[in-house]
Amino acid sequence: MSILKFATFNVENLFSRAKVLNYYNPEVGDEKMKTIADLRNEFKKATYDKPKIIDLYKEVKDLIKFNVIKSKVGQYIIYESKDKYQVAPNGIDDWFGYIEFKRDKFDDVSMKNAARVIKEINADVICLIEVENRPTLESFNSQQLEGLYPYNMLIDGNDDRGIDVSICSMLKLNTIRTNIFDGPPKSRTFSRDCLEVEVIAENGKSIYFMINHLKSKLGADQAANDARRKLQADRINEILQERYNLDDQLIVIAGDFNDTPNSTPLQPLLGNVKLFDVLKEKFPEQPEERWTYHYKKKKQQFDYILASKPLMVGFRDAGVLLKGIAEVEELSNGQIEPYKDVTSWRDAASDHGAVWAEFEL
Repeated sequence: MSILKFATFNVENLFSRAKVLNYYNPEVGDEKMKTIADLRNEFKKATYDKPKIIDLYKEVKDLIKFNVIKSKVGQYIIYESKDKYQVAPNGIDDWFGYIEFKRDKFDDVSMKNAARVIKEINADVICLIEVENRPTLESFNSQQLEGLYPYNMLIDGNDDRGIDVSICSMLKLNTIRTNIFDGPPKSRTFSRDCLEVEVIAENGKSIYFMINHLKSKLGADQAANDARRKLQADRINEILQERYNLDDQLIVIAGDFNDTPNSTPLQPLLGNVKLFDVLKEKFPEQPEERWTYHYKKKKQQFDYILASKPLMVGFRDAGVLLKGIAEVEELSNGQIEPYKDVTSWRDAASDHGAVWAEFEL
């Protein structure tokens, strides 16, 4: 018998993230995202409404840039002339390219605090959410984690802001499968991915991980957000039925689900009687101990490790490491002391806690 520890942690990107995601008040960033979406739609039109484009651009000019692949009008799509903005192309036929997000680099303190969380948990397998790309993951592992994890995987997902799901493991990886192509091309099912990874334990047993980052609550249209999140939860359930056996196999569904345990969108997963929320199992009568995220001082569980029954047979312990969150001492009424270098949201490891669970195999 051996004891294995699994974890999930939303790291809010490791080395850089889109500037639009860096607002202290996420509602501001969400409004900017809507403006960027409107600007993109304007640039798809045959004939441009240039005054409208300029008005939209002024709102987000510090957050975006144009990646111009081909153009009849040069590389500058919008430029300043005599203190006024000008739109060079007259319509979509005049250029080919796309809008990119400008990025901000994290400082060393934030990275070190994220690494501190991961090293303190010391999980055999940890699912990391909001990672830019696999080279970044490799660099972070070698520079900040001292090579703690010899195996990792990330597949570039559907979110163009560079917030992908990934896995780091001390154990060998075997079969890997992506679900980024589920759904129609214009509306993929998964906002990022539902990454499936088979991990091989030292005793030769396979443990199947499904790593997720479901649709967030940000945005004015909460009904649409909820519908997308439910669609994703339904699809995860379908994948479980199509490819796995919850009665016989060791299965973990982990990540940032962006909703609470009693929410309707998550019920396809949390209502599955063959899946067990490790935090609920650990704190059955203490829901206040299960919080992993806070917004406007409201503490909520957004991050989950769900385990199949064969894995739960060996369940030993679970918890949330919250010391990397800004203002956690105030949020916990003095019960949790943050890392000494976590003095504000800017140098916090994340705005999420890291969920962990131990199993005997």
